[in-house]
Parts: sequence; structure tokens; C-alpha cells
Amino acid sequence: MRNNILSNPASEALPITVRGVTKTYGRVHALDNVDLDIKSGEFLTLLGPSGSGKTTLLMVLAGFTRPDRGSLMFGDREVIRTPPHRRDLGMVFQNYALFPHMTVAGNVGYPLRLRKVSKKEVEERCELALETVQLGGYGERRIDQLSGGQKQRVALARAIVFEPRILLMDEPLSALDKKLRDRMQIELRHLHEKLGMTTVYVTHDQREALTMSDRIAVINEGRLMQLDAPSHIYDRPANRFVADFIGESAFLPVTRAGNDVRYAGTALKLTADPPKGDLSLMIRPERVKVLADGDGTETNRFDAKVADVVYQGDSYLMYVTLPDGAEIAVRGVVRSATVAQLPPVGAGVTLGLDPEDTVLIGERDH
Repeated sequence: MRNNILSNPASEALPITVRGVTKTYGRVHALDNVDLDIKSGEFLTLLGPSGSGKTTLLMVLAGFTRPDRGSLMFGDREVIRTPPHRRDLGMVFQNYALFPHMTVAGNVGYPLRLRKVSKKEVEERCELALETVQLGGYGERRIDQLSGGQKQRVALARAIVFEPRILLMDEPLSALDKKLRDRMQIELRHLHEKLGMTTVYVTHDQREALTMSDRIAVINEGRLMQLDAPSHIYDRPANRFVADFIGESAFLPVTRAGNDVRYAGTALKLTADPPKGDLSLMIRPERVKVLADGDGTETNRFDAKVADVVYQGDSYLMYVTLPDGAEIAVRGVVRSATVAQLPPVGAGVTLGLDPEDTVLIGERDH
């Protein structure tokens, strides 16, 4: 492995340009005229529910699926008809796809042997790749001697050992337990920063996408719903699908009255112009506050009645009912004596939602 590939050489990474990519299976559009620009050296996550088309798009990038039409550029090179082994990319599969009859070094060195690299160089580059993923000295171990996290790292070492300019990952952490998965998310992010490869990562886990990504492409029914930074995806979703899919949300019906937008007859205080068309008010549980008497003169205020309180260790979730019968949740951090101070079921409370957290969502997905 060249030493400079470990020093974040963004100049060696490639941008990816997707234009009009469409793939159908019978009457089902797995991909529906997708346009997508992936920046050189960025970590982009394809996020969506099962059957949304995210894995199909990754397989198009990898060359394992041929679209019905469209263009795919790696840098300035059209690759839509280029076979996978000529695309100069690394791939980490969901099940790792390791060879059980080979050692760790045998697995990691496989792409180099296919490329007719000398035995000495294979050994050197394998060890460097294993050190990069914190598995130095593991080369002679058998695959069945490894834990799930170690197998994941071997698969990653094999994907980067030949220094590809693009790295694709298909839900590589889905088989790990939560604690290990959380740790590996951070390790993968740090490794990406170290290597500087253009990385495309597929997941259906919203928190994983928010944790790891430079940008997120939310996909549903074969269409790109929103492409943005994680904070914008969460705080300013482009449509009802994104708002509902990312995080916990409730939606309250609102009406227009001249220049005002009203909920339950009261004009909402806003910091941005509302979208056109029919709207809903998006409520994130952690953005709602329980107000004391006299608090919240500049916030949007809602009267409510406590329906239930759920203790969750580091936080609590309070379900409340609004006068129109709508139910929303309020999430708060648990501190000393917090639980004892929570209002009982049936009590009346006043809720506050700051204008910057008062987000209106269009009812149309696109």
C-alpha cells in the first residue's frame, strides 16, 4: 500500500455522477430516473426502508446490476457498461463474503493476487491494510477464529488493500450487536477520514446514517427524496416522507389565514416562510418543552393533558393529548429528582415549541 493513501489524499478520490438511472422489474420501478452527485472524498449514505431502491442503486454503482437507462460517471469516465472488476472500486458486503478456507491474510491479499502483484508486495500491503483496520498480526488466523467485528474489519481490509478510489459498503454492520455496531460506526468514520476514499454506504438505520455521513441521500420507491447534510435532513426535512422516516415525529394539521399559519386557531410564530400547498406541523419530542407559569412568552404554546409517562433511564417520554384529540410525545433528560417532579397522568400542562423548532412540512412527497 502506498504510504500517501493513508494520508487523506482527497486528490486521488473520484466524484460520482448519476444521471437518469432507471431500473424496472416488471411494473415495479426499483430506480426511477435518479440523479445524484457524490463529491470526491465524501462519505455519502444511501438511506431508506426495505425495498426503497438503495441497494439496487449501490449494485448499479458496483456494476452488478445494469440499469435500463441512464449514465454513470466515475470522475470523467463513463462506466455504465464497465464490468465490476474494471471499475477500480472496493466493496464490503453485508455478509462480508469472506473465504472460510483461507487465512485472514489469504482473504485480504486475494484482490492483489488477482492483479498479479508479487508475493512480497502482497505480504507487505496485506499487513499494512490489517494494521489500518487495527488487526496487525492477525494474518495467519483462520476466519472461524474471528469475532463478528474482526470479520467486518477483514472484509474492510480486503476492500482497501488495492487502494481503490471508491469504496462501497452494503449494510456492513447489520449483523453486529448494538454496542459493537455503535463502536464500529465511529471506527469506520475515522478510517474514512484517514484514507480519503469516496465512500458510498447503504443502511436502513437512521441513527447510523446521521452518525457517519457527510451527506445523506434519502430514497423511497426508487426516487431520491432529499440529499443533504445530516443536520438539515433531521431539522429541515424536504417532505412528509423524510420527516416521518428520520427520527420520531408527530404531525398536526394546520390552516392558512392570509399570511398566517394557524394551529387550533392560533397563529404560529415562525422563523422561515412556509412551503406552498397543504401543510402539517412537525413535532419532534425532544424539541417540545413543558413550561412553568410565566415561561415561554416568545414560544408557540399548547395546552395539553398528560396521558402517560414512560421512564427510560437517561430520559423520559411523556405522552400528552391536545384539545383537538391529537396525541404527541415530549422527551426530556432525566436529572436528579426529575422523575418525581413530572406531572401525574391526567394533569394539565402547557407546552412550548420555539419558533426555530416550529417546522412546517408539505404534504406532498415530491
